[in-house]
Amino acid sequence: MRDPFTPARPAEAWLATNEQRLKWAALMLGVASTLAIVQNWHPWPMIFGLPFCLIWIACAWLHGERQLKYINLLFTAFYAYGLGRWWLT
Repeated sequence: MRDPFTPARPAEAWLATNEQRLKWAALMLGVASTLAIVQNWHPWPMIFGLPFCLIWIACAWLHGERQLKYINLLFTAFYAYGLGRWWLT
């Protein structure tokens, strides 16, 4: 029988091992995104915001936090749409 506290897949094991580092990276990306918004450095808020959301999706998946996961999926879609639109124009 598998230990319930041991992740089942290598990706989950990697996330569990590096979760705190990822959260610090997300904090830095959030600060950079906010600074880019304040300075009106378009499209940098989206560029910094997309990996921020992806990190929080991974952390939410690790802990089974459905609401956080789906909110960040929504924002990821918005960022991807915005960056695609910016790239095509």
